[in-house]
Amino acid sequence: MAVPGELESRVMSTWTTRHWAVAALSTLATAVLIAVPTAVLPSPWFWREISTPGGAYPVLGLVSILSGLVAATYVRAPQGPGGRRASAGAMLGFFAVGCPVCNKLVLLVLGYTGAMTWFEPVQPFLAVLAVIGLAAALRARLRSALACPRAG
Repeated sequence: MAVPGELESRVMSTWTTRHWAVAALSTLATAVLIAVPTAVLPSPWFWREISTPGGAYPVLGLVSILSGLVAATYVRAPQGPGGRRASAGAMLGFFAVGCPVCNKLVLLVLGYTGAMTWFEPVQPFLAVLAVIGLAAALRARLRSALACPRAG
């Protein structure tokens, strides 16, 4: 019986330069697409009313890396399991690192007080769900690549 992670590692060890390039570019793109509008990365276009908590940076890193790795699994075979989990994980990561009172959707639904009282305390749980969802998507994609490799 294989050790958890061994099968996935075996698949990733066969990745080409193209896979790793897609992983790297997708990681960078995800980081920028999440960090700029949530103002985790300061920019002239977006700002935060509340300072970025220290936990947002590792969450952003994990979500970006896992998103990049999941994207690399689509280099040869765009079909397969994991797509919905990856999308949900990336979206949860966006909400997990964003400013609770800067997010217009959260403000519209909960108002300022609700955002601070209800949404801000939930953000760490969103971060955990984001990482779990992306890790599950990556695992599913890698296992499907090993179970049913594409010929040619």
